[in-house]
Amino acid sequence: MEIPPRKALKVGFLLFAVLALGIFAVSYLGVHVLPAMARDEVALVRLEGPIMDVRDLVDTVEHYGRDSRVKALVLRVDSPGGGVVPSQELYDALQAFKQSGKKVVTSMGTVAASGGYYVAAASDLIVANPGTLTGSIGVIMSLANVQKLMDKLGIAAVTITAGAHKDMGSPFRDLTPEERALLQQVMDDIHNQFIQAVADGRGRPVKEITALADGRVFTGRQAVDVGLVDELGDLKQAIRRAGELAGIPGKPHVVEREIPFWERMLGEPRTWFPWLPRSGGVLTGPQAMYLMTF
Repeated sequence: MEIPPRKALKVGFLLFAVLALGIFAVSYLGVHVLPAMARDEVALVRLEGPIMDVRDLVDTVEHYGRDSRVKALVLRVDSPGGGVVPSQELYDALQAFKQSGKKVVTSMGTVAASGGYYVAAASDLIVANPGTLTGSIGVIMSLANVQKLMDKLGIAAVTITAGAHKDMGSPFRDLTPEERALLQQVMDDIHNQFIQAVADGRGRPVKEITALADGRVFTGRQAVDVGLVDELGDLKQAIRRAGELAGIPGKPHVVEREIPFWERMLGEPRTWFPWLPRSGGVLTGPQAMYLMTF
């Protein structure tokens, strides 16, 4: 049976389109998809702003830890520090990431101090810019006292407690000498935890870290001189060094979690007011902080 010319033309065009699409799909898979599935990668994770809630960051680190393609992680730190526990949780997540033989390199931005340095200490290698502000190995707790103001206003606070020190740190009265001593013991213990974490992460004696742990701030160049930072360089160098440590030949392929447009534009609301609770409730009380305060 003879096929009409117009119908034959349509069938021929359809066969050509299917063939062309197939060639394109095979080429795309061969050039982009299959190599991407096979090649080794360096993951880039950013720690920016006050360290108050690291659940998303911990989840991201754990995700890359399970990804067999990711051989190293570069942590870009631009943070003055923050909460003690969030800093410790992210430090622990990085330590767990390394247990499978993967490497962690920290790239320090403008500021990587206090809790920001605590987290960085979990790295195999720390790279800082010469002008980076880092260090500030210490702990701080700030308490307000409005007793004199309330006296002027004729307002009295009535507090009922069970336990001699239950209202220790209340803004409505001064600390007693005994309470001050108790709080100092707490701060000293948290400080010692910081020192131990840095000593463990950097592979240095506690005594050496203690000599640097008086809360002082170092530039990146000074930090190299005292051994808190390994070398000077920018983010690109940190990525290159991560690839070298992981044994990735050539320029490493970098992967990074996609950040929603509105989050890039506005930032995470808690970074504007880090003392606010995550959701609902009243303002959180005084807490110990790994935080640079100037």
